[in-house]
Amino acid sequence: MYNTLMSIAKTITIAGKSSHPLTVNRLGYGTMRLTGPGIYGEPPRRDEALEILRQTAKHGINFLDTADYYGEDVTNRLIAEALYPYNHDLVICTKVGGARKPDKSWIPFNKPENLRTSIENNLRTLKLDQITLVHFRVMHGDSGFEASMEAMFTMQQEGKILHVGVSNVDAEELQAAMRMGAIATVENMYGHAQRNTMTGHGGVTRGAEDILHICEENEIPLIPFFSLLTANQKKDTRVATIAQKYGVSEAQINIAWLLHRSPWMLPIPGTSSLKHFEENVRAADIELSQEDMDFLA
Repeated sequence: MYNTLMSIAKTITIAGKSSHPLTVNRLGYGTMRLTGPGIYGEPPRRDEALEILRQTAKHGINFLDTADYYGEDVTNRLIAEALYPYNHDLVICTKVGGARKPDKSWIPFNKPENLRTSIENNLRTLKLDQITLVHFRVMHGDSGFEASMEAMFTMQQEGKILHVGVSNVDAEELQAAMRMGAIATVENMYGHAQRNTMTGHGGVTRGAEDILHICEENEIPLIPFFSLLTANQKKDTRVATIAQKYGVSEAQINIAWLLHRSPWMLPIPGTSSLKHFEENVRAADIELSQEDMDFLA
């Protein structure tokens, strides 16, 4: 069922053309689910959340995705508690551009002074002098995209940020950002179930295939979020068929499909369950055949 010698790449390089390239294992972990209901407040099973983070290091996962508006500040504080002092090869990627209101709604927080406040907050809660990778997250109601990106590159020049990325962008925004400076990564919604969906900034996909093609052409890793099937999505019977073939879960096949879909894909499946985390890790060892990929196309 599993191959120890996989044909798909085990690692991926971020900002490979820069003077500070980063090579990470090609399965990361997204921390968003380590919060309370509605991605707000403390986790209901705090000990399990901390153990999942410790297990990332034990399993060789050295790419963590977080944001100071998860919780708020919950995932950053959990990361620091579980893993500080950090392993030298750990890449902690955070996002700025959004904030939360007391009613748990999400709002843009993207003015240059807002972004600076968020960066300073991330540095403090993560106990870092420099954040290795920061995504500017486009949110519903955003305005002044170029001014926001200019602020990001300014903080990079100041040394607060090593590499700049973007999140939830469409092709036009991505290309505009690339004209302004080096874009290390893109974090967009992408998965087998959503890859051809196109909606606005409100939250679904921003032309996923177009974004993937731009990333591949420019050797920019694409970090897919919300890549797994959810209760709100129509299940694809083809995924179920392949899952049954290998005796694994549909979620595992979705992760394996992402890893096979493109060498520039860096999945970050998240979960608050240690059992599901371990299942997700094992998905990286599933070898899909070309016949499988053609069937899932």
